[in-house]
Amino acid sequence: MAANCVSKVELSISCNNLLDKDVGSKSDPLCVLLQSIGDDKWTEVERTERVKNCQDPEFSTKLHIDYHFEKVQKLKFGVYDIDNKSVNLSDDDFLGGFECTLGQIVSSRKITRPLQLKAGKPAGKGTITVTADETKDNRAIVMEVEAKNLDKKVHCSDYDSDGSHDLIGVFQTNVSDLQKAHASPVEFDCIHPEKQKKKKSYKNSGVIRIKDCKQCCSISYSCIIYSFLDYVMGGCQINFTVGIDFTGSNGDPRSPDSLHYLSPNGVNQYLSAIWSVGQVVQDYDTDKLFPAFGFGAQVPPDFKVSHEFPLNFNPSSPYCQGVQGIVDAYRMVLPQIRLYGPTNFSPIINHVARIAAGAAQQPNAAQYFVLLIITDGEITDLDQTRQAIVNGSKLPMSIIIVGVGEADFKAMEFLDGDNGVLKSLTGEPAARDIVQFVPFKQFDKAPKEALAQSVLAEVPNQLVSYFKMRNMAPVNPPSPTK
Repeated sequence: MAANCVSKVELSISCNNLLDKDVGSKSDPLCVLLQSIGDDKWTEVERTERVKNCQDPEFSTKLHIDYHFEKVQKLKFGVYDIDNKSVNLSDDDFLGGFECTLGQIVSSRKITRPLQLKAGKPAGKGTITVTADETKDNRAIVMEVEAKNLDKKVHCSDYDSDGSHDLIGVFQTNVSDLQKAHASPVEFDCIHPEKQKKKKSYKNSGVIRIKDCKQCCSISYSCIIYSFLDYVMGGCQINFTVGIDFTGSNGDPRSPDSLHYLSPNGVNQYLSAIWSVGQVVQDYDTDKLFPAFGFGAQVPPDFKVSHEFPLNFNPSSPYCQGVQGIVDAYRMVLPQIRLYGPTNFSPIINHVARIAAGAAQQPNAAQYFVLLIITDGEITDLDQTRQAIVNGSKLPMSIIIVGVGEADFKAMEFLDGDNGVLKSLTGEPAARDIVQFVPFKQFDKAPKEALAQSVLAEVPNQLVSYFKMRNMAPVNPPSPTK
């Protein structure tokens, strides 16, 4: 048994060749970590100790921050020369700093940047190095458990099915007491809190018997529970691909009623979804080259219908440079194509699956793929798409579907699989849940970050579930906790 831990990242800070602001001695540096709370406002998270007379400090105090994959967490590091006992930094000399995202740090594990006195302006000298580690214990407890005299039988069902889980009882213990079972079995009364309150004669709702318990200390995968951060910080690249619906039901892009119409400020729901999701995922892809495709349009020069055409019209290299490159390619292609139909998802899912299948041949967890599909309506090739998703569930990939407009998205909710395991037309079940669907209209009045937080929330568990299913360790596994 293993419980998910709250992801908390520990940052180690060092600096090199800092500015010397003191007369007759070297600077006394301290590093402070700030996190953005929006609207160009920052709040202090933690700060290191002050190191006296040092231009190359290695701070012993680690900085800690909660990590959320689905958010863009903007950070600011500032280094100050401390010459007094005040905690207020406004009267201390600023030696330099830099801004980045937490995603950039954990995806690289270690980054070194030149210090800046102001954004975009180098301090003249000095660098800062930030190294990330996850603060958790990777070891697992393996237990052999049995129960007796429970109040009633319990039906084990999928957690997401209907939520109708009945509590039999609980017990509390610790690892030390559990490990006593390695010598001889130990028993615990299973207590139902409400029944205990109501009945004075209540003893228990059964007995839990721990027949054996031992702590794994081997570095083998079977004993270590790897987390999402273990894979990402260990070298796993997350590859981002976009598929955009250019079917006729979107409406003429020149009309303000069209979902592809670009408002005076140059945006629409398609671009908002690309920006929202892309800005998060891009931190986990080193080269920032993202394949982007369209489907359901008549494409030049012969204007045949295509369900898998690159936005840059370059089949041999469909990559866009960064999220901005996807946006630019979308705006470029829009006036050159004719919106048509039908709405087929399977070609682009199969395209990403073919690439993921190649990555699956690697001996370790080097690559994972996230496909974002943005669509305005009912899917035409539902049976083929079901099969494509079932096939993809055995590969290192996740699929995010964002529905724009006011259409009926029942088929998308069916593909999501939250109401039961998705099966192909032949009855083959998905090996794991890899699809997340959300309608864009739910986020019309929400903060711009809300869409990404919703659609990306399941990706970490989906990534871990795939590599666990394959018994694959990170490219560079973390050192076992002593």
